[in-house]
Amino acid sequence: MLFYRQKIILALLQEFGGNLEKIHLQKFLFLFSQEQTEKTYDFVPYNYGCFSYTANNDLLSMEQKEICSETDKHIVLNKQETNYFDLLKEADKKILLKIKKQFGNMSADDLMRHTYINYPYWATKSKKAKELLTKDEFQKVQSYIPKQDEITLLTIGYEGISLEEYFNRLIKSNVKVLIDVRSNAYSMKYGFSKHHLIKRCNELNIEYLHFSDVGIISEKRQELNTQSDYENLFAEYRKNVLAKTQNTQNKIIELLKQKRRIALTCFEKDINCCHRKHLAEKISQLPQFNYKLEHI
Repeated sequence: MLFYRQKIILALLQEFGGNLEKIHLQKFLFLFSQEQTEKTYDFVPYNYGCFSYTANNDLLSMEQKEICSETDKHIVLNKQETNYFDLLKEADKKILLKIKKQFGNMSADDLMRHTYINYPYWATKSKKAKELLTKDEFQKVQSYIPKQDEITLLTIGYEGISLEEYFNRLIKSNVKVLIDVRSNAYSMKYGFSKHHLIKRCNELNIEYLHFSDVGIISEKRQELNTQSDYENLFAEYRKNVLAKTQNTQNKIIELLKQKRRIALTCFEKDINCCHRKHLAEKISQLPQFNYKLEHI
């Protein structure tokens, strides 16, 4: 069974003769998503501009099913019995045909240049931007590089957002260190288990650390149905965890002084339903803390 977003990839491949360079595919998907009311894929700034981890993972999944295959530079559609274009929504069919008409004959360099000029934020980590752009165009890209430097302790949850949106929030806040404060750094959601986060952080020049001792074990998070349940859980957390992890809290303060922009991360979207709020507030109350606290 294929996700709808995977059918869009296959329809793109099919419309371009069943074979696309990887750079073309990523750029076409990006331009396609920019035209949608609700984007199929999100993207991060990467080595050659906009890149979707989720789309890349979908391609790997479809490769395992032998629907498509990968060479050094290309993605090839193996099975063409199905007309994937016909499976798309009417609005998406129009967008796909528009992308094909406008950009189908562009070289990889021309396509990169187009996206860099029109979507400069996604070119901020590109290895090719300086080569492909004029001096003024490159300076515009440089102006999108986050420059916040005020020492700030941030917190972020990944519930309800894509891996790309999560990292864009970190990048745009100029986060230098991501501290995972889950007791068990594993997630059923793609991209948010420890080994995935380490890899992606390394690629995006963000340091990753895991401090499991300031987490809450999963058994204690069962059956949290009312505000009272949360209040009882966090009262126990403050008493039995925060009171006993002073060394870790001091480590976080020291890291904050050195790295200036640090984010504590856990699952919950609502900061009031997550222990990271209580950890961050406890740290902010320490006598040596004289900095900003922000939830993103």
